[in-house]
Amino acid sequence: MTLRLELQDISKRYPAVVANDGINLRVEAGQIHAVLGENGAGKSTLMKIIYGAVQPDGGRMLWNGREVAVASPAAARALGIAMVFQHFSLFDTLTVTENIALGLPADTDLAKLAVRIADTARQYGLELEPQRHVHTLSVGECQRVEIVRALLAKPQLLILDEPTSVLTPSAVEKLFETLRQLASEGCSILYISHKLDEIRALCHTCTVVRGGKNAGQCDPSQESAASLSRMMIGAEPPVVTRRASTPGRAMLRVQRLNLPKSHPFATALQDVSLSVRAGEIVGIAGVSGNGQQELLAALSGEDLRAEAGAIMLGDTPVGRLPPGRRRALGFSFVPEERLGRGAVPDMSLADNVVLSLQTSATIRHGFLRHKAIVARAQAIIARFGVKAGGPQSPARSLSGGNLQKFIVGREVLRAPSVLVVAQPTWGVDVGAAAQIRAELLALRDAGCALLVVSEELDELFELSDRLMVMAKGRLSPPLEAADASVALVGQWMSGLWPQEAAHG
Repeated sequence: MTLRLELQDISKRYPAVVANDGINLRVEAGQIHAVLGENGAGKSTLMKIIYGAVQPDGGRMLWNGREVAVASPAAARALGIAMVFQHFSLFDTLTVTENIALGLPADTDLAKLAVRIADTARQYGLELEPQRHVHTLSVGECQRVEIVRALLAKPQLLILDEPTSVLTPSAVEKLFETLRQLASEGCSILYISHKLDEIRALCHTCTVVRGGKNAGQCDPSQESAASLSRMMIGAEPPVVTRRASTPGRAMLRVQRLNLPKSHPFATALQDVSLSVRAGEIVGIAGVSGNGQQELLAALSGEDLRAEAGAIMLGDTPVGRLPPGRRRALGFSFVPEERLGRGAVPDMSLADNVVLSLQTSATIRHGFLRHKAIVARAQAIIARFGVKAGGPQSPARSLSGGNLQKFIVGREVLRAPSVLVVAQPTWGVDVGAAAQIRAELLALRDAGCALLVVSEELDELFELSDRLMVMAKGRLSPPLEAADASVALVGQWMSGLWPQEAAHG
């Protein structure tokens, strides 16, 4: 078999951490090769080295049998290497077509490119509108842009970093068909995912990285999820257990919320009603781009167009209150977008604490209480096992999964009465995902009302007491989790639910 890529003793050191420590990797032509490891194990750094976005401190890279030094992503693309990053590299103010054109020759015809984008998206089942501006897209839709951009290059090696983290089961299966087709045509695929079942179903071989070093190689189809987990984190993931609870009074209510489109590509919200009680988790399922983004903006206070009484926190109408006023009433929020919305990339973890905790705990007489803020950040790092250089580390220096743990921890430690969470374990390894879910369940048991918006059906089934489905800006009637099934929820994702009045 022809070797497409070989890495020999690749090392990369940063001031606070050794990301890669003598890693070796061999990828054959037409092979789907998984790279598995927990958050902060060094996977993303290794992929960025292959793609030329990061330069190694030592080691050799061979491409089609010839030693190369990939100086930049442009050089990688010239070789035939394409990459889809976990954190998207898109400009909000440009359209889908304009973003994709940035990596192409200056004389590219945008009209013809838009047709190619639409054709490629349709061919691979990744629905896209080329003329939409990126700031109007959900995280799932941004993921599709990145994947289509990579596929347009017809690469010899395609690197995918958590490509299915915000895709629905049907979209994942369609993507797998695409990847198998690409592999059969000779394209090699490096596949990073924390979803062990996906790796077992899709990948031909798997290299495990732990603490920046090679920890083993296997045929994932011959392994169980438990054995892969043991190779990755040295133990099986903790089992998340749910206790029966008796919900209390409604802490969050949405009553007949109607919102017209805020821009031409938005989804209008139509007669949305729900309630979440103290000591209850309500899950919202649905395909990305069906109004979840608009509902979250209305709930968080980013969109203040709702009638005051359309959104209630306890007995207080908050539809017209800004985010800070809602937080003062016990509301917490974890957005789906980590960098830029959940955290300011260039600010330290300590400073990011202040974003959502502006109380006497962090501010006194108008002055920041730096020692208390640093102590708070340190408490989050310790409790949630966040791998970081310390409270002064900039948010952008963390791996995606570790930043997610920090943001969830920041909100959990506020002990809110209402917590709205979008994509709680996006890009998080199995051990950390189990921990985050256990923390959310502990909040529920302590009397918090939680609304969880996720495209991970398994996650919603594991967490939720009741389930609802969002489709085309409408919300289904609530469904007891015990009565839900993947088939039923999948059917409801098309908007095909009993036409009774949807209420929470």
